[in-house]
Formats: sequence, C-alpha cells, structure tokens
Amino acid sequence: MELDLDELRALTSWAAACAERVLPLIPDDPRPAAAITAAREFAAGGPRTKALRTAAWAALAAAGSAADPAASAAARAAVGAAGAAYLHPLESPHQVKHIVGPAQQAALARELAGGSAEAEVEWALSQAPPEVRVLLHKFPPGKPGKTRLGELHHRLESALRD
Repeated sequence: MELDLDELRALTSWAAACAERVLPLIPDDPRPAAAITAAREFAAGGPRTKALRTAAWAALAAAGSAADPAASAAARAAVGAAGAAYLHPLESPHQVKHIVGPAQQAALARELAGGSAEAEVEWALSQAPPEVRVLLHKFPPGKPGKTRLGELHHRLESALRD
C-alpha cells in the first residue's frame, strides 16, 4: 500500500480542523495549540519534521496532565492532528484509529464539556474531504468498540465508508 503526501496533507488538514474546534476546552496549556499549528504547517505543504513529532508528544503530555476530562480529550484531538502526517501504510484496522481519532476525540471532548458529540460528529463528517474517504478505504474496517470512545469511532468510520 502506498500513501502519498497529498492524501496525508488532506487528512492532516481535516484532523486539525476537527481538533481546533475543541481547543477552547484547554485554554491554559499552549501545547495542543502548538500541535495544531504544526499540523496546519504540514497540511499547507511543509515538510514532516522532528518539530511536528515533538509538538504531538507535547500535546500528549498536556492530555496526561489535564485535570478536566474534556480538556484531556481536546488535547488528544490535537495529538491526532499532528500525528496524522505520520499515518503508516500498513493494512491494519489500527491505522483507522489514526484517521478518525482527531474527530473522535473532539466529539468526546465536546460531550464531556456538556455539548453534543453527535453535532461534532456531523460537523466532522460534513467537512471530511473526499481524500479522507478514499484513504480510509485503503484500510480494513475496525471493530466496534464497547466504550463511548469506541462508539464514536464506529460512528465516524461507518459514515466515512458509506
């Protein structure tokens, strides 16, 4: 399987847009915002650099240190946005988590903050470029999860595959 940079840039752009919507849920930590900025730079044509990976790891640390579960999920959405540039060309359902993860975490963050996960999912689906759908079809389907996060994953993946 091959993944080209245009596909990865489209995915990363969409992932960053999803994550950015819940960024206000973690206002006091600049690391998730920095990860989204790094993701946007790659999506706009920049190279995949160590700085992009470093920003993703820093956002993951922010997720781990956030006391509020909504803030933690928002930070994880940013991690996924920065990490989307590094999607692996492995025919594994695990890679699907990296495709839908930012939207999934954004929906969870919205719900944990008292909003509607479904509205967030619908927004993400409406914004997904055709390249994301094509990219997703290169990977085998994942299994529905038993947790709320798994439900959101299944909802996003199923709709993107239709």
